[in-house]
Amino acid sequence: MSAPTITLNDGHELPAIGLGTYPMDDREAASAVRGAIETGYRLIDTAAKYGNEAGVGEGIATSEVPREEIVLTTKLRGYDQGYESTLRAFAESRERLGVEYVDLFLIHWPLPRIEKYVDSWRAMIMLRDDGLVRSIGVSNFTADHLDRIVTETGVEPAVNQIELHPYFAQTAMRAADAERGVVTQAWSPLGRKTDLLADPTVDAIAQQHGVTPAQVVLRWHVQRGTIPIPKSSDPQRQAQNLDVFSFRLSESEMAQIGDRPQARVGGDPDEHEEF
Repeated sequence: MSAPTITLNDGHELPAIGLGTYPMDDREAASAVRGAIETGYRLIDTAAKYGNEAGVGEGIATSEVPREEIVLTTKLRGYDQGYESTLRAFAESRERLGVEYVDLFLIHWPLPRIEKYVDSWRAMIMLRDDGLVRSIGVSNFTADHLDRIVTETGVEPAVNQIELHPYFAQTAMRAADAERGVVTQAWSPLGRKTDLLADPTVDAIAQQHGVTPAQVVLRWHVQRGTIPIPKSSDPQRQAQNLDVFSFRLSESEMAQIGDRPQARVGGDPDEHEEF
């Protein structure tokens, strides 16, 4: 199996679905990543905060797929924000991952209270210009955060990875990303800590198509042009999550999936503290 790709504003491409690795430890990540690559995944997502970069790197290195065919994402953690500290933290992430370059490097959270995300962004631009990173982006940024880094540096992020699932559809933020030429990725795409996968409407649509509720929700994401990053270490579930390109939801089904009370599960980007 394989996924189609989406072209970023810098010309690079991302697979339309990826593998999330939070909260795996190194051992679980090494096995899960290797298995996912064998199944057909080509987008692997980790972060310094997750504490599993070494395991993710091992999974990539021990797979039979050439490194250049894999799109690897990692993220800058909060206490490493700032210009010099971003450069140092990236070097440490690259060493743990055991790679010469990273395909996508994201600021994990804006942390507006400490006022360092613009300096961090400047450092990431330099890393990109030096060829150590292919694409740079952000995670959990609001429209105001996006506008500030673009105004002060002139460089748009390629990606904004945000909490996004049918219980928190982020319609306005997706539109804001699109207006700025930024591709939206979805963390917690299956609504972690919610009853989404047991929802009767989702289940009925899944039965209609002969697929799982998780496949229905992931298909909802990709039809909206969002890149979901579901986490799974189970080989069968990994395969099911990747197999969402052989069926299509109707407009009515798309509307039914998104028509539910909206509530954030994770942190508010204007207030969340991640270090």
